[in-house]
Amino acid sequence: MIRRLREAAGLKQAELAALVNVSRAYIGHVELGKTRCRLDFAKRLDGALKADGEVVAAWNGLLESIKSVKYAAYFVNFPKVESTAKLIRVYETHVVNGLFQTEEYASAIVMDPDILNTRMNRQKQVMSAPAPKIFVVLEESVLHRQVGTRDAMRRQLEYLLELSERPGVRLQVLPTVYVEDARAAFTIATQADRSDAAYLVTGMGGMTSADPDDLANLHERFASLQAEALNVRDTRALIRRVIEERWT
Repeated sequence: MIRRLREAAGLKQAELAALVNVSRAYIGHVELGKTRCRLDFAKRLDGALKADGEVVAAWNGLLESIKSVKYAAYFVNFPKVESTAKLIRVYETHVVNGLFQTEEYASAIVMDPDILNTRMNRQKQVMSAPAPKIFVVLEESVLHRQVGTRDAMRRQLEYLLELSERPGVRLQVLPTVYVEDARAAFTIATQADRSDAAYLVTGMGGMTSADPDDLANLHERFASLQAEALNVRDTRALIRRVIEERWT
């Protein structure tokens, strides 16, 4: 909006910057969403652009939309890198990963409707085209652990089968075996420039890390998990068998 109003007023970034006493670079960062814009600055912009309150109204609207996106505090740093990733690798130990959950399954885990809505919107954002490649290793116990109703479990596992057929998705189930150092769930998000960030589940929630040592360790763990897991075809066969024997 700032860019649109500035251009409509016939102003260059440097000219608008002079009117509100900031650098041209700062105006550029505001227009690109790369920096926070405080309310007092939004009011100064509104006056300089003769916007009759349009900038302030937009600022208030943006604030409300930010408030409506609810993530657990320990998770809040990870969704941004996940949403722009070209490759996502996931190891899950107790429940289906949030990206692969049906809303019915998720609602049995997340009781807050706002957080549930955020989870489903995050899923749509990440899974929509162009979707990243997603490699998942899922503990076999997740297929047997009831979350919600029996019908909800059947539909969740049927959805896993559907997802496993999508191009770019590789779903593998890990049988009940011991894999050294694989004690907790984690996700690695890799960007187009090959930079990585990881989300690790902990006893108090989780943490996000871009530490090279952490990431090297997680890459090694994931390779070990994939080596021990069933291949994609055998994974589908197992899921079908669990649906028939346990959830039908």
